[in-house]
Amino acid sequence: MTVKALAASLIGALVAAVLGLLTFGAQATVNPDHVPLAVAGPPQVAEQLARQGGEHVAWRAVTAAEGRQLLEDKEVYGVLELGNPVTVVLSGAINPGGTQVAQQVLAGAGAALSQGQPPHMIMLHPAGTAGRVAPLAGSALIWIAGLVAGLLFVFMKKRETPGIGTRITLPLAASVLSVGVVALLLLLWDSSLPLGWDVLGYMLLAALAFTGVQGALLRLMGIRAAAILAPLYLIAPAVAGQVPELLHPFYRDVLWSWTPFRFSAEGLRSLLQGTGSAPDVTTGLIVLGSMAVVGLLVILWPGSARQEAEANSPNGVVAVGVH
Repeated sequence: MTVKALAASLIGALVAAVLGLLTFGAQATVNPDHVPLAVAGPPQVAEQLARQGGEHVAWRAVTAAEGRQLLEDKEVYGVLELGNPVTVVLSGAINPGGTQVAQQVLAGAGAALSQGQPPHMIMLHPAGTAGRVAPLAGSALIWIAGLVAGLLFVFMKKRETPGIGTRITLPLAASVLSVGVVALLLLLWDSSLPLGWDVLGYMLLAALAFTGVQGALLRLMGIRAAAILAPLYLIAPAVAGQVPELLHPFYRDVLWSWTPFRFSAEGLRSLLQGTGSAPDVTTGLIVLGSMAVVGLLVILWPGSARQEAEANSPNGVVAVGVH
């Protein structure tokens, strides 16, 4: 028993180390790396400022109209417009982490160019506290609602093999109900948030993508899929809450590049702030739609009763009775 106790303690420590590396590590290693910003003004001044960006900032010399369009398309996190007065243009549709860094850098650069006078600030698509929190919070809540529903369904069905109707009912019902709950919470937090059909439809697509992937893994692996799905709830939001230019390259390449939360959160942010034409909405529709289709196909694919029973059996063995 002493050996088992030591083994259990070692496993617990390893799990804590992995989760700490993949969650708190992403936040502890935040450091600006070529943050995209734009500067609009006289060519010689703009080019000089662009050459002084260093590794932390990637300046783009543009016209004022080009800069604001890049901001609308989320290709830059802020624009410094050189004039009288010097103006910093930001957007509430950008991830708050990127906006915060852009504001600090642009305000400093603007003050330096205007002999210490603080620049004029313009916020396009202003977002309140709830509007900044809602995209990631809503995505995480939709994920956890589908995960809890899927795990409970696995426990309740035991070794029974549900039919196609039952298998499709779970992701559809969990998706609709989770979107309804999130929509009510958003209205409770801020009744001015625009919960139109575009926002609700995007959330429903994200929910179908999440429940589809969850249901597919639970069908293939049974309760063992929780070892993959549960940590994602801890890992993905910690990474998706940051912009890639603030993440360590390890987290940017290994986690941020594929986490489904970022496609859901950033697309939802654009729709809530009135920038539905931004490229991240189109990207989100493609990625989330593909996840939903593949996941639902796996859920509906005909399978043998024995295979599903083995997947749902803790040790992978199915008891066979002799009559």
